Amino acid sequence: MKHLLSAAVLALFAGSAHAENVGITIARSDSAFLTILRNGMQDQAAKLDGVTVQVEDAQNDTSRQLDQVQNFVSSGVDAIIVVAVDGDSTPALTKMATDAGIPIVYANHPPADVDKLPETAAFVGSNEIDSGTLETKEVCRLLGGKGAAYVLMGPLNNHSSLTRTKDIHDVIATDECKGMSVIEEQSANWDRLEAANIMTNWLSTGREFNAIIANNDEMAIGAIQAMKAAGVDMSKVVVGGIDATPDGLAAMAAGDLDVTVFQNAIAQGAAAMDAAVALSRDQKTARQIWVPFELVTPENMKDYATANQ
Repeated sequence: MKHLLSAAVLALFAGSAHAENVGITIARSDSAFLTILRNGMQDQAAKLDGVTVQVEDAQNDTSRQLDQVQNFVSSGVDAIIVVAVDGDSTPALTKMATDAGIPIVYANHPPADVDKLPETAAFVGSNEIDSGTLETKEVCRLLGGKGAAYVLMGPLNNHSSLTRTKDIHDVIATDECKGMSVIEEQSANWDRLEAANIMTNWLSTGREFNAIIANNDEMAIGAIQAMKAAGVDMSKVVVGGIDATPDGLAAMAAGDLDVTVFQNAIAQGAAAMDAAVALSRDQKTARQIWVPFELVTPENMKDYATANQ
């Protein structure tokens, strides 16, 4: 009896030993993609015994995100997940968490110190060199290697935005696509309404164009809305986006969005949570964990219908 009682007590303590609270700070909660990413984290946490989460919205403010991480440290969370507002601010976040002995995992937006992360830190994301490259190669193919494009960028301080835009120019510089040119590029900050306003201004110039290449689906949709409001024949314009969000796929099904690139937000979120919990339990994990991008076209979009929901 005594042996059985001891075993039960040990089992109880073994179960309670893994009771982690993970603090999550998201760059902005009004982003369709980041909402899916957050859902991936929370859904994975729900599958793990004893794991609870606390989610904060940084509202695209680096100072607010810094305060949120400081609050997580002060409250003694077991691990921190950061979807960074700005890569430049991340070394301070890494130091803050590391000095406190708390593991920190970056998701989606790579930190500035991604190649120098300590053993108690990791980055989970997708290689942005692939995202804009896949998108622009398909736009190029649809244009037959020639045409003029407007480019809608994300925030100018954002690694993903900068890399995706560089990808566009790199593809256009290749022999297959050197007949393409960029008329103008502007930042719409990942936002649908900002993109619609920029597109409206571009349309007012009367400049001829053949394509819109956007750094994400939301901006592509904003451009589409502006063009349709102005009576543009969408069959004569190639529109590209990235993320394969539900709204992006709906725009593709309607015949307005010609190409997008699936970024697996659910998988990124789940992997970030797994890494955070593993590090909190003193288990090793890779410093960089990659989730591949995948090209989505009208021909295969049905395969992604429920992928980012």
